[in-house]
Amino acid sequence: MNPALPAPGRLVAYGCLALSMSLVGSYVALSKPLVVAFPVFLLAWLRFGIAALAMPHWLRRPPNEPAMTARTRGLVFLESFLGNFLFSICMLFGVSLTSAVSAGVIMATIPAAVAIGSRVFLRESITRRTALAIACAAGGIGLLALAPTQPSAPTGSTTAVSMAWLGNLLVFCAVLCEAAYAVIGKSLTGKLGPKRISSLINLWGFVLSTPLGLWFALRFDFGAVPPGLWVLLVVYALAASIWTVWLWMTGLKGVPASQAGVFTVMLPVSAAMVGVLVLGEKLSLLQVCAFAFALLGVVLATWPSRRA
Repeated sequence: MNPALPAPGRLVAYGCLALSMSLVGSYVALSKPLVVAFPVFLLAWLRFGIAALAMPHWLRRPPNEPAMTARTRGLVFLESFLGNFLFSICMLFGVSLTSAVSAGVIMATIPAAVAIGSRVFLRESITRRTALAIACAAGGIGLLALAPTQPSAPTGSTTAVSMAWLGNLLVFCAVLCEAAYAVIGKSLTGKLGPKRISSLINLWGFVLSTPLGLWFALRFDFGAVPPGLWVLLVVYALAASIWTVWLWMTGLKGVPASQAGVFTVMLPVSAAMVGVLVLGEKLSLLQVCAFAFALLGVVLATWPSRRA
């Protein structure tokens, strides 16, 4: 906890972090119909392009913001390459090969990955209560690992069963990218505003995805995509590149990265909930208990201390 931040400011920061990760989990699950309709690289390119059209005014440097140094530019590129571009590619390919609930199992490791990254790269101390919150997330992972998960493809598909391991591996790579996103983002929030960070890393994502995106676009039949999926694509692009990034960077300004990492448990929780409520996947009692552990970790990380 940042003792310099007043209690109301902490609550707003916590709310931004929780809402950001809940939206990420929701669009990760809802991207499953999109990866069926669009090639992954084309989908990523369209996402960054739609978001770029929505926030060109965010690219302008505010008068009170210092000019970017070479180190800041490098951090912006890494933030986009790891936390935006690679995360999207790994997650989109991953969820196309595994279930939303299975992805939730793996994504529940994000808090621990963020805590380790913040300790190694930011030299942040991890309080006992934050460590206990991370342990709760780990306990939830253990319970989820015991619960059977189902592939995203129709039952009986041998291809889905044989490729599920690859989907899980790609989701884990996305976990590492998300941890890097949280750690690098904490460094950037001391130098740039949330809106400018959001617009800059989205612009880099668009640049990185353009070569393959154009290649697939020239060979794709856009007329075959139903109108409902276009609406879902626009919502996905706005949520993934604008709303979630701005909310996360806003909350991260007043919260240590290790503590903010606990809020990433909202990602697998919301992904699994959308998988169950919208995509028709099944959630067992064991999985419900696992997510209760994850939410307990959030409570432990955000409960006001006696000193505060």
